Amino acid sequence: MAADDSDPVYRADCPSRVILDQIADKWSVLVLAVLAEPRRFNAIKRRLDGVTQRVLTQTLRRLERNGMVARRVLPGPPLGVEYSLTPLGLSLQRPFSALYAWTVENMDDIQVAQERYDAASARSRR
Repeated sequence: MAADDSDPVYRADCPSRVILDQIADKWSVLVLAVLAEPRRFNAIKRRLDGVTQRVLTQTLRRLERNGMVARRVLPGPPLGVEYSLTPLGLSLQRPFSALYAWTVENMDDIQVAQERYDAASARSRR
């Protein structure tokens, strides 16, 4: 992933910044993982402990706008909405799986580093 200083991705006006911000946030990554199979809104919400209805709605809309999630109204009664990954959303499964595996593999080392940093910071504040 080496890039030189002329690479446009480092410019403030590069569209990749907005896209990265929208797909790499915590809730987007988790929603894309949960949607490995199509799910209704409430099923997604139940799987994602801690997400609010508002944040989940915003995340799903953003992912739909970016072409990663499809929304389908299910005939009622009761009416329902089902979300699924588009081919573009499916293409994120491999990189996100690699990121998840890396996180799990390095979680203990990261926690040790955080504890070491926090202890050193606490000592320097005294």
